[in-house]
Amino acid sequence: MPNWLNDAVFYEIYPQSFCDTNGDGIGDIEGIISKLDYVKSLGCNAIWLNPIYDSPFMDAGYDVRNYKKVAERYGTNDDLVRLFDEAHKKGIKILLDLVPGHTSDQHEWFLEAKKAAKSEYSNRYIFTKSVWDAPPQYRMMCGLCERDGNYMVNYFSSQPALNYGFHEITHPEWQLPCDHPDCLATAEAMKDVMRFWLNMGCDGFRVDMAQSLVKGDTDSKATIALWQDFRAFLNKEFPEAAMISEWGQPDKSLMGGFHMDFLLHFGPSHYNDLFRVEEPFFSRKGTGDASEFVKTYEENYAKTEGKGLICIPSGNHDMPRISQRLDKKEIKLAFSFILTMPGAPFIYYGDEIGMRHLEGAKSVEGGFERTASRSPMQWNSSVNAGFSAADPENLYIPIDSDVNRPTVEKAVNDSDSIYNEVRKLIELRQAHSALKSNGKIEFLYAEKNAYPLVYRRYDDNESIIVAINPSSNAASCRISGLNIKEILYTNGDAADITDGVLTVPAESVSVFSV
Repeated sequence: MPNWLNDAVFYEIYPQSFCDTNGDGIGDIEGIISKLDYVKSLGCNAIWLNPIYDSPFMDAGYDVRNYKKVAERYGTNDDLVRLFDEAHKKGIKILLDLVPGHTSDQHEWFLEAKKAAKSEYSNRYIFTKSVWDAPPQYRMMCGLCERDGNYMVNYFSSQPALNYGFHEITHPEWQLPCDHPDCLATAEAMKDVMRFWLNMGCDGFRVDMAQSLVKGDTDSKATIALWQDFRAFLNKEFPEAAMISEWGQPDKSLMGGFHMDFLLHFGPSHYNDLFRVEEPFFSRKGTGDASEFVKTYEENYAKTEGKGLICIPSGNHDMPRISQRLDKKEIKLAFSFILTMPGAPFIYYGDEIGMRHLEGAKSVEGGFERTASRSPMQWNSSVNAGFSAADPENLYIPIDSDVNRPTVEKAVNDSDSIYNEVRKLIELRQAHSALKSNGKIEFLYAEKNAYPLVYRRYDDNESIIVAINPSSNAASCRISGLNIKEILYTNGDAADITDGVLTVPAESVSVFSV
């Protein structure tokens, strides 16, 4: 694992909505460069950049038309290289978003694959033998190609699935095994994309839907084997490149050779129980439950055997903003958890100032309900909250119209802001080796439908207790053998240990050494 991941705190940038420098209403690379000092001032030293590749933008850039070309609306390849260079000067790493499961239906590979004439691209995608053959368990498109057959799509109709083969073959007339030369060629083509950008200066990739590549792979064995091959390639040519998967099952992802796996708002992790259910654990109502999350986390953590990390994000471009369910105080307590857990934390742009989830936002570029969490970054009190000089009606997504909307300008100057709390927590994390990505964890109290949540972070140098009680009532638990040496951080009143009983005041977190 690259050593730099142990200290990494990531900031996710949705490029369309971050900063527009040319007044067209869409964010751009120059805008990101102009805000690198802001990212650094927050304490983040790594960026995950959502797709910036050439695309018809039917799915906000997750429909790639050319993997090796930056979309014109963001800038040029040279601009992206300059972003790498400027970020590196400031000690910031950059991960690109890799989309290996599908392309746009306008990609040159697919335009060749659609033709009746055989070519090296005929099996780059998954086509049935006949246009009348459309197995109901697959998403298929038909009647759109010169060649006979339906083609499989992963999500939208404009996203034909790349062909890495089938693990279980049920239709041998058109399904290829994973070791077929044409399926291996797909993997080599994706390695070539990765090689291209790593040579340009990027520091690795967040991999979109990493578990989706091999079809008919119910236990993920073939997909794991495929990613192990990618891992061997990277170890040989780019050993410092980080690989983080959107998989949601760390036991499988890390076995495949990824360094970290995201916990997602879907899948078995119970991540949603913390922030995004009707009654989240981090609500002051005190009716939430973190026990299933902890149980699943402990199982996955044990399976990593210290060889990989589990990422807990504040949110991302695909899920509702954390502010949809939590208020300012609750978000601060949520960040105290996110920033003291193992694995590199991820902060979704704007969460650090409490940007709102814009309920009912009109779908833009295939965002649908996700559009509500993709609105422009709110920098200051100027036109369009400092995001763009464009006419408001020309913005990529409308700005939050609330006159009291949070902005970076307000947050930086408010000692009680979420922003300043996040800064303190990142400083705390970076000051203590036990709190960094590789530090170990032991949950001390995480009972069903109960508060507080208490865990120990430790390494060979120190042992630190984190005790969190988001509920509106003080909460106690019996934990023997604890003695507070030094209070390192509090939000709210400090916790107390008396006669083996740990009491955590209402709506508070305490971090202390033992």
